[in-house]
Amino acid sequence: MTDTLLALSTDHCRITPLTADDARELAAITDESVTSRIDFLPAPFTESDARELIARSGGGDVFHAVRGSGDAALNGVIGVHRRAGQDYEIGYWFAARARGRGIATEAVRAVVGALTASRPGCSVVAECHPDNERSRALLRRTGFVSTGLAGRRPGRMLLAWRPAPLDRIDVC
Repeated sequence: MTDTLLALSTDHCRITPLTADDARELAAITDESVTSRIDFLPAPFTESDARELIARSGGGDVFHAVRGSGDAALNGVIGVHRRAGQDYEIGYWFAARARGRGIATEAVRAVVGALTASRPGCSVVAECHPDNERSRALLRRTGFVSTGLAGRRPGRMLLAWRPAPLDRIDVC
């Protein structure tokens, strides 16, 4: 079974595996605001670094491109990382121009939905630094809850995805 989600489409984005042709755009969207938050990305993140990341994609770490549904521009990246057993970790970063537009929420929701639908019984986690308010809010919107545990990376907290209960009633 591959950890690559071959292709997903939502109302506003298309999600496909990154390819070597994406290296230039990937380097362009991976600025200091991204590299300062993701410990495995070098700073500055160059086109050569992008090619290396794409080349190692496969098996346990697979990186997916997120593009707008109406254009080919790379808006972001969502990684699906195999952990022990049937555990998966997701991570992401988005271009500054794509932030605050709901694209990341829609894309992360789609990836988690496809992952859990295609791998019944799997668990999905994410790690987030406590001071990264935007990322924590995105994770909450997409169904992640705090586990109260530290993540594997220094200073990170572990969050776990929980499906929304079917009988939940929201009261305003």
